Amino acid sequence: MPSMRVVRLALVGATLGLLGWVAPAPASPRPAASGSAQTTLGKALARQYSQLGRYSSAYALDLTTGQTLFARNPDTPRLPASVEKLYTTSTALLKFGAGARLTTALLGTGSLSANGTWKGTLYLRGGGDPSFGSAAFDHTAYGSGATIERLVANLQGAAHIRALQGRIIGDSTYLDGWAGTIASGYAFNLDVEGSLSALPFNRGLFSDGTQVVYPAAYAGRELAVALRAAHVRVPKRTPVSVGRTPAAARLLAVVRSPSIAQLLALTNTPSDNFFAEMLTKDLGARFGSAGSTLAGVAVIRHELATQFGLSPRLDDGSGLSRDDATSPRQVVSLLRQMAGNPAFTQSLAIAGETGTLAHEMVGTAAVGRCIGKTGTLTDVASLVGYCHASDGHLIAFAVLANALGSPDLGHTLEANMAVALARFNG
Repeated sequence: MPSMRVVRLALVGATLGLLGWVAPAPASPRPAASGSAQTTLGKALARQYSQLGRYSSAYALDLTTGQTLFARNPDTPRLPASVEKLYTTSTALLKFGAGARLTTALLGTGSLSANGTWKGTLYLRGGGDPSFGSAAFDHTAYGSGATIERLVANLQGAAHIRALQGRIIGDSTYLDGWAGTIASGYAFNLDVEGSLSALPFNRGLFSDGTQVVYPAAYAGRELAVALRAAHVRVPKRTPVSVGRTPAAARLLAVVRSPSIAQLLALTNTPSDNFFAEMLTKDLGARFGSAGSTLAGVAVIRHELATQFGLSPRLDDGSGLSRDDATSPRQVVSLLRQMAGNPAFTQSLAIAGETGTLAHEMVGTAAVGRCIGKTGTLTDVASLVGYCHASDGHLIAFAVLANALGSPDLGHTLEANMAVALARFNG
């Protein structure tokens, strides 16, 4: 999970470009793999697996027949690294719904005069949208359209404000004020790839990648800039501060995030820590006790237990914590139960084509036929996902390798295992 990367992943590509990989509808039962075919596959997988070391676990299940194809310590918990994002994003998908969107709102107290001057206070209220920011940043990073310029355009279309006589307040109270996760003692951490906030303008980062210490105030100042660019007269000395939007404030305009399905693609395909941690807090705010990492993790744990019968150990939403743990069988169970959900499967990277798998398995049978989620820490390499085998069967697999001297070597070995699954002809 390299620090501070910004991945260009246009949402059309994230949602439409992956439609070529769709899990098939449940098929009529097929014969189990022949003994010789499974023996050949088992040997091929074992050759790669044996090089991963003693702190590794693996499991592969033919979803078409229900037959276990490979199992090595399948129930032993391991550090998952970014594989944990599958627990976060599947929960977000089921709780929010694929079409739901997060809202950033502009509200006001005061009045609009006959000449178009807003006399009073404008409140920029964050709703936990991780993609909110400037049009220029959005164009480079996402292509989502959830920008402050769009918010101002919506304001102009609804209220026709020509000038501001008053103040601007940034409101980030929807989520807690901690910029990081438990892995960093809740302090800002470059590995999170952003500064967590309900109002994370441009991921809560300056252009040089350093932290915005007061993201709500920063977003308020950027609102003033955007208003001026839209020919709204905002005096240079207009006060900008932070606070809570009063209940009596009037809703003036909103801008909505990409859909939850699109946010999943922006999280899983490039393995974005910031999006995963923001979704975790959003889950806590909407469905838990607070807009915090701890509350969000509690929602994820409850969803996994009640909907999937799973109980991995979780401390965060991205997998950065060294206290996270899950087993290959747990991951494959999730994959099996989510295989028919296109918003989930289409959020994964495609072997040899997109995201963290763009440069893996190139020129092999796995290209376009295997999709998955990688996980990387300094001594961890994980690969989980689905493969369409050459016999048409759908295989779910998980390989979690810990205590590695080289995660790069681990990823190479795991990619070789996925290729073997893609070649399988039972």
